[in-house]
Amino acid sequence: MKQKINVYKFRPGLKLEFEIVSIKSLYKKHKQLMTVPHRADFYHILIVREGKGIHLVDFKPVKLSSNSVLFIKKGKVHFFDETEDMQGELILFTENFFCRNHDDLKFIQSTILFNDLLETTPLKFKDKKGLMVVLDTMKSELANQPKEFHHEILQNLLHNFMIEAHREKRSQGFKELPKGANLDYTLLFNQLLETHFLKVKSVKEYATLIHVSEKRLSQATTDIVGKSPKEIINERVILEAKRLLVYTNQAIKEIAFHLGFGETTNFIKYFKLQTQETPMEFRESHL
Repeated sequence: MKQKINVYKFRPGLKLEFEIVSIKSLYKKHKQLMTVPHRADFYHILIVREGKGIHLVDFKPVKLSSNSVLFIKKGKVHFFDETEDMQGELILFTENFFCRNHDDLKFIQSTILFNDLLETTPLKFKDKKGLMVVLDTMKSELANQPKEFHHEILQNLLHNFMIEAHREKRSQGFKELPKGANLDYTLLFNQLLETHFLKVKSVKEYATLIHVSEKRLSQATTDIVGKSPKEIINERVILEAKRLLVYTNQAIKEIAFHLGFGETTNFIKYFKLQTQETPMEFRESHL
């Protein structure tokens, strides 16, 4: 076990922070890196044309089968299983590539495909013509010698792919987050939380940063995800604690300090209150 969770940056040397790679070739070249817990500072779209496997995303096993697509937001801790029983592609891209304006950024933050306020579940696609035609067009454009508007065409095709997937996922019963001020406040809160949760754990401080009252922020998050801001903060802190407990060999004291707890005993009490287990009990149950 390592002292830290591996963090992968986008592959250097590419003109665009976008690529499509074969799952088989990835296993052949990078199996050792893929099958251990890691974070990435870019987005993944895992497309399984044939076969099956398990992808573990923040302790939740996601079953993948033929004709399925899994969307993984940047920053998630995840890893592939070792069976190599999947054929398909992996689309990798950064916000720098996709977000050419504020609307693009808002789309990727609010879409049910990547939104981490919702469950991570794969999309089953029945009509291979829709998504796969767009995917194959992207692959063809990517393989050609870059011409005028190369970036714009690829970005538009990726956007179309995600819109098609978003529409298909909605048709399969997945709930879309309702648009409006409540969603805007919740998304902003979630972004700030991701940046500051190690040091800031007070609802009041986040409300101040957003320029709303605590009551208004609570109304927003409760309406959108059925949870109070404090519950969301606690879940984010506990998730990071679990990651460090299971995927690193850091001492409990180190983890407590990293998460912003001045005293180890305070962290232990907090963790047990949220999970009904002590940090050591949780770590030992995942050995």
